[in-house]
Amino acid sequence: MKIQLQTLYNEYLNIKWKRGLTPVHTEPFEYTLYEDDSADLFLSGHSEETFTNWMRELQPEDPYYGSKPNGMPILADVFNPLDIYDEQVLYYLLFTLNTTMSIHTHNSYSTMNDWMKTYSFFQLAQLNGLSSLKEEQKRELRDFFFFFYLYTHPVNEDTLYACSFNGQDLIHTKTDIKLEHYFSAFHDHYIENQDKYSEQLLLAPHEIQACKNLTLELLRTIEGKSPKLSMTSEEGLEAVVELVNNVDQMLHMYAENKSLLFDVIRGFLADHRAGAYRDHCFTMLLQNYASYILYFNFDEIHALLDGFRDKPEWCGIIINKIFTDAIFIHKIMRKNAIDIREYPNVIEFFDEQAREFCL
Repeated sequence: MKIQLQTLYNEYLNIKWKRGLTPVHTEPFEYTLYEDDSADLFLSGHSEETFTNWMRELQPEDPYYGSKPNGMPILADVFNPLDIYDEQVLYYLLFTLNTTMSIHTHNSYSTMNDWMKTYSFFQLAQLNGLSSLKEEQKRELRDFFFFFYLYTHPVNEDTLYACSFNGQDLIHTKTDIKLEHYFSAFHDHYIENQDKYSEQLLLAPHEIQACKNLTLELLRTIEGKSPKLSMTSEEGLEAVVELVNNVDQMLHMYAENKSLLFDVIRGFLADHRAGAYRDHCFTMLLQNYASYILYFNFDEIHALLDGFRDKPEWCGIIINKIFTDAIFIHKIMRKNAIDIREYPNVIEFFDEQAREFCL
C-alpha cells in the first residue's frame, strides 16, 4: 500500500500543535496518544508495536563495548564492503529516520532540537523544486539542513558524518551504499525470514512491508524525490503559510520589493490571535528568512531593521525569534565569520536570552 505522506503529515501537525481538527484516515498507520501528550505511530489495529521501535530487538550489539567483535553484519552477503561498525551506524540512521513523525514531550533544550529537526525535514522536502537558487546554493543548503536534521536528533558523531549526497541519493560515504538500497534490503531480510526472528519480531511480514514503505517515503522526501510537503492553513494565517509552502514566491517577493515580505510579517504581528500552530508557522517564515536570505547575505538584516523602523517592539520580536528560536543563524554567522558585535543595530534589540546566546 502506497503511503500518503502528506495526509500523515497533516495528522502529525494536527496532534503536535493541538489544532483540534477531526482525525483523518491514515491507513495503514494511526497515531496513538499517551497520557503525557506524546504520540506514536502504530500499525492500524496493532497495539503492541510502533513504527519507530518495531526493530528495537534487532539492534546490533555495540562493537565498541565488550570483547573485540568477530561477527558479521546481517546483510554482509548483500553489501560486501559493510562491517559491523557500518551496520550499527546504519541502524541508528534508520531509527532517526523513523522518529521523524513521532511526537514527544520535551524540556526547553530538547524542544528547540525537535523543532529544528522537523523544520529541516520540511525544508529538505522543498529544495529540489526551487528555481530561485543556483544548483550550488541548493546543494549547500541541502547539506546544511541534513546536518541539522541529524545533529538535533541527536546522533553520535560517527552517525552525524556517515552520509553524504551523491546527486539526489543519500549514500553511506565510507561504503558508497545507497541508503535506499540498504533500508530496502534490511526490511526484505526480515520479511523473508520472519519465522527465524519470531522471538524478536512482533510484526507480520505485511506489517514490516508497510514500515518499509513509510521509511522509504521519508527517505525519498529528504532526498527530494517525492512531492514536496505543505503546511495546512487556517483563518488569518493564509499569507504566512503561502510563503512557507513556496520559498520561490518568498524569494521573488523579496527581490521585487522587500516591503512586500515585511508586510506579510506585519500582518501576522498585527493579528493578535494566539495559537501554537500559528506561532510555529510564523517561526518557520522567520527561519526561512534566515536560511534562504541571510545565509547568502547576512547584511540583508539591515533591510529588515529598516523595514520595521517605525515598529521597534515588532522589530524586537522578529530579531529575538530569529536568534533564539533556533540556532541556524549562529551556524550561518560562524560559517561566514560574522561577529555580531559589529552589528550594534541588531544587538540593541536583543533580549536577555539572545544576549546569553550571542554575546
